[in-house]
Amino acid sequence: MLISWEWLADYVKLDASIEQVVERWALSGLNHESTQWVEGVPVIDLEVTSNRADCLGHIGIAREAAVLYSLPLKLPSVDLPVSKQPVSKQPVSKQPVSKQTVREVLEVENLFPEACPRYTVRVLRGVKIGPSPEWFAKRLRTIGIRPINNVVDATNYVMMECGQPLHAFDLDRVASRRIIVRPAADKENFQAIDHRNYVLDPQMVVIADTKNALALGGVMGGLDSEVTESTVDLLIEAASFEPMSIRRTARKLKLHSASSHRFERRIDPDGLDFASLRCCQWILQFAGGELLDGLIDTHPEPRLPSRVELRRSRVSRVLGIEVPWAQSQDILRRLGCTVESQEESLVALAPSFRQDLTREIDLIEEIARVHGYEAIPEDAMVPMVASARRPKDTMMFTVRSIACASGFSETLNPSLIGKTPIDRISPWTNQDPLGTFVPLLEGASNLRRSLIPSLIAARLHNQSQSNRDVRLFETANVYLSQGDALPKEQYNFGCIAESEPRVVRGVFEEMIDRVWGHEGPVLEERLVDFDFLDKGSSIAWFLQGSMVAWVGSLSRALVQANKIDGPVAVGELDLDLLLASARSVPKLRALSPYPAILRDLNFVVDESVRWGQIRATIEQSAGELCKEVVFREIYRDTKRDGEGKKRVLLTLKIQSDSETLKGEQADTVVTSVVSACAAQQGAKLLAS
Repeated sequence: MLISWEWLADYVKLDASIEQVVERWALSGLNHESTQWVEGVPVIDLEVTSNRADCLGHIGIAREAAVLYSLPLKLPSVDLPVSKQPVSKQPVSKQPVSKQTVREVLEVENLFPEACPRYTVRVLRGVKIGPSPEWFAKRLRTIGIRPINNVVDATNYVMMECGQPLHAFDLDRVASRRIIVRPAADKENFQAIDHRNYVLDPQMVVIADTKNALALGGVMGGLDSEVTESTVDLLIEAASFEPMSIRRTARKLKLHSASSHRFERRIDPDGLDFASLRCCQWILQFAGGELLDGLIDTHPEPRLPSRVELRRSRVSRVLGIEVPWAQSQDILRRLGCTVESQEESLVALAPSFRQDLTREIDLIEEIARVHGYEAIPEDAMVPMVASARRPKDTMMFTVRSIACASGFSETLNPSLIGKTPIDRISPWTNQDPLGTFVPLLEGASNLRRSLIPSLIAARLHNQSQSNRDVRLFETANVYLSQGDALPKEQYNFGCIAESEPRVVRGVFEEMIDRVWGHEGPVLEERLVDFDFLDKGSSIAWFLQGSMVAWVGSLSRALVQANKIDGPVAVGELDLDLLLASARSVPKLRALSPYPAILRDLNFVVDESVRWGQIRATIEQSAGELCKEVVFREIYRDTKRDGEGKKRVLLTLKIQSDSETLKGEQADTVVTSVVSACAAQQGAKLLAS
């Protein structure tokens, strides 16, 4: 926000230097970016946070300065002469008018109050378009606005003065003298004053007449109704638009303007009338003409102010210092609040231009910043209670640590996806996805039933940036429909890697082992057949019939259809089930002080035999001396072993907790393992 120091002096008389004032602003929340001299005038660039829309105008900044320095704020008077001609059939003034003049000059209809809660119009007649006075044009130039003519300059001036965007229409170019606030038609074409065409949709609000759209509400005016040198009669619009509607429109069309910037942050709905009159005041002064009596207002009911209660004890408890109660009340009054005070509490009615004041903590923050953060000593004692980590937090720290240590990077994706084959991935339910609508996410209308579609999209985005060697994970909710009941929100861990499934499997096994411990529940391992995975590549773990996790290779059809480079392994873990059996306190296991004996075994087995089957057989037959079974690799030699055979290389870790083992004891364990694998899997031990 660019502020002219000369312009600011119209509203508040500051004795302090520019350096002192900008430092005070910075300490109160308006960060100082820079100060430059433009045409001999100091221009200050301030960073205004999104919650302080009231500071997007010179009056708002002047009000801040007046509050901080306890100075009076001088607002301009806008008492204007009006003609006897009313702007509507019910004239606002009580002056008698003849039957000939009691006719409607303009009709306004609001068909889209969801996006435009309030729309107001004033009419001026007989204006003469020309250049603005030099002093007026100079003020606009100093803050980076190019002067156009005395009418357009007046609307820009008032926007930079009050923070309220305005728009002027050529009344003679409004068909049937009727203004209609409505949703845009699907694929409606609109030509803006920047001479570019835009294709609109029904979520966008337009200001139209009976023929065409005249303006894109809250964003930019249209070419068909712009003010030109031949304009004589004017329509002055002052409106309030919903921030989400304007933000979506500006982003979709990539059409950001000073108006949309302000409407996106919610302007003062009760400031429309003042801004409209102020604009008319400048036009009458520079362009002549007459102002018709009255205001057309689609929602004239006043807004009820927010009532916020503040406890006296809460101020000192939060800030750690004692701010005098009278001073706290004075600060709130200077900010524009109406204060209903009692001895130990008060109720503040926030002004319409401070819509961010809705909670007790908001008032405390205002007291702190106006009183001065620098007045709070570094050693101020603020009562705090140490909080303990929740079991979920402990588990998530472990899960993220393992994922990151395994080379995975965390992603954050929207919960909405589209309707492509990848988006239909659903390993947890066969129910249809839940549909919804978010304007900012075009084409994404379904709540995801798995994290994998989002991770594949992230993988493709990285691939398009030539970052192919990437491993990604995400922790978030998936939404599983349950018929007429509320959907199940299941907290999942999902990951994707450019590797074989065993990499993802190893990550999941480590997570389960670390979270559950060696004495945790026993999982049942099964082969699963999901249509989005290569047949025979996928396995899942079940606990009492409920799937805890699954791992597999993305099907070749999906890989080729989406032009994914190389093999892709994916997997998903139900963190809610993982948490249900998590250890609240880590349980340590003593390490054996005696050396271990490692024995490598190379089995020849049928292709249909799974590693999980071999490992289960070994764990059952090896006895207590076998501490660990480590998978090494699988390879095939059809010349020696024949078709349909594979070799599985593994390592046994044999160790005692009470003595140093002899070779004969290790041989006994190996013999038992070889015999069991031969009997149950038909495994043949390859001679070393």
